[in-house]
Amino acid sequence: MSISIMNSIEIENGVSHIYNNDKRLATIIDATGGCDLKPKKDYYYALLRSIIGQQLSTVVADVIQERFFGYFNDKPLPEKIIFTSDKKLRDLGLSWAKVKYVKALSRNIIDKEIHFRGLNRLSDDEIIAEFTKVKGIGMWTVHMFLIFTLGRLNVLPVNDLGIKKAAKLNYKLRKLPGEKRLKRLSKQNGWEPYNSIASWYLWKSIDMKIIV
Repeated sequence: MSISIMNSIEIENGVSHIYNNDKRLATIIDATGGCDLKPKKDYYYALLRSIIGQQLSTVVADVIQERFFGYFNDKPLPEKIIFTSDKKLRDLGLSWAKVKYVKALSRNIIDKEIHFRGLNRLSDDEIIAEFTKVKGIGMWTVHMFLIFTLGRLNVLPVNDLGIKKAAKLNYKLRKLPGEKRLKRLSKQNGWEPYNSIASWYLWKSIDMKIIV
């Protein structure tokens, strides 16, 4: 099994590939510049941030994440979260559902139901199957983890609202695309095997208000 991980050469190859295959994304690339995606090592904290950021704007998510991590002195260890009252976590800005989710993740870490060791050797589908067993971790959360933490190159986050909005605006669709439509756009415009990089530029088009 071959797993492609982001590095400077792969990023450069991916940007060139997309630039040469999709004229709309090429225009966005010209306007935004290079892609700064890179893998990270803080797996547990990354999952926490993804859970906290579910269904929130980037601005709101950043505020709540900063408050949450600050309360734990930037070290929200599983044991600390488990022994923090639900009300206190709610006061930090988490919804009642997300209080349950961060505790479920923490409990799974403590009980060794989730293992981070050797994670990079697993395929995307194996990681999705592993993590979605945890209450509160769905496909969107794992897609964010695969792209922004593990640095997987060919992930298309089909449930992400920002991707759907960017696709609708830039490809002149009548409505927000579903999973099948997004996958078809990817195939038609030659994003594979760099769906993650294509997705990053779609997000940038929203952030920078670039519509082509």
